[in-house]
Amino acid sequence: MRIEDQELERLLAHGESFRVERKETLAGSAPNAIREAICAFANDLPGEGAPGVIFVGVRDNGAPAFLPITDELLIQLANMKSDGAIVPPPTMFVEKRTIRRADVALVTVVPSDSPPVRYKGAIHVRIGPRKELATAQDERILNEKRRFKSAAFDVQPVPGADLSALNLRLFQEEYLPAAFSSEVLIANERSLEERLAATKMIASIDDRTATVLGLLVLGKRPRDYIPSFYIQFLRIDGTELSDPIIDDATIDGTLSEILRGIDEKLKSHIRTRIDIAGADLEQRNPDFPLAALQQIARNAVMHRTYEATNAPARITWFNDRIEIWNPGGPYGVARGHFGQPGVTDYRNPNLAEAMKVLGYVQRFGVGIPSARRLLRENGNPDLEFHLEDHFVQAVIKGR
Repeated sequence: MRIEDQELERLLAHGESFRVERKETLAGSAPNAIREAICAFANDLPGEGAPGVIFVGVRDNGAPAFLPITDELLIQLANMKSDGAIVPPPTMFVEKRTIRRADVALVTVVPSDSPPVRYKGAIHVRIGPRKELATAQDERILNEKRRFKSAAFDVQPVPGADLSALNLRLFQEEYLPAAFSSEVLIANERSLEERLAATKMIASIDDRTATVLGLLVLGKRPRDYIPSFYIQFLRIDGTELSDPIIDDATIDGTLSEILRGIDEKLKSHIRTRIDIAGADLEQRNPDFPLAALQQIARNAVMHRTYEATNAPARITWFNDRIEIWNPGGPYGVARGHFGQPGVTDYRNPNLAEAMKVLGYVQRFGVGIPSARRLLRENGNPDLEFHLEDHFVQAVIKGR
């Protein structure tokens, strides 16, 4: 989304507003303030639908600061999208532009289809030129905006699923403390329903229907409503599907239960060879690095489609390789760029947010590159992907 020079000049001339933030440098508290502004622009409380703009290299009076706009500075700004502090990941663009005969760094933030967006557990909004924490009424407005937009499938309400379908104790004792800082929770005197709506577990305060996300994260029986929400695990004693099966498991439950179940299966089947020849110390070499398998399996849970399918994700472990298959083709990324660092989009942005909250994701957009690096360091062949319109298959070969 490129804003024309004339429009940028107009925005800069009118000073800071609900659409404009100016920063002279990235020194001191500026990075934190910029993240707050990104969060506020993504929430778009006024409902204008227009992108917010952050000028870096501009003084408070609008005059250029003649800040050197280096690649390092642009990368630092771009990383604010994927470092996991702002959830769900915002849609934003970073570029170098020349305005009033001076270079500036420009951050353009697109309003989110799934507000509220949070930065470090706090919901920031723009009130004119000021950033503020959202009030309960602000949160209600943001929740209603989400309901009436073409929201992602993972926050759509599921007919017939009311509050009784959710484990509210799990929400209060585990999810909320992970999603919000203790200071925010103490200061935030919201009702249970308001907190469920703000975290997108229910449609809204007035419509307490559980969302897809709510059922995946908190559901007492998620598969009663989302039939495809499970992992089929097979361990084959051989290299073909027709060879004997030595372990067969269906891993289901809540999001945390599925991810923990996957981890337990992966750990139980990794074999480590101990090498003491030609070395003073023994060397332990696993046939697969656990962290790489976790990255790829979690990617399958995060990026697969849950809509209009009953098919699970599948992990099939052969003697010479592991195949991880998930329904839904590549989403929002050209096939030629699939798996490249920082090149990612989110079919389920709010599920990605929940995985970050629960500690299963540290940064966004680095899972596949990280897995490739770990495999290389362990001596495994490179990770392979087979991309089709309706599925993605990852093939991880043993040492």
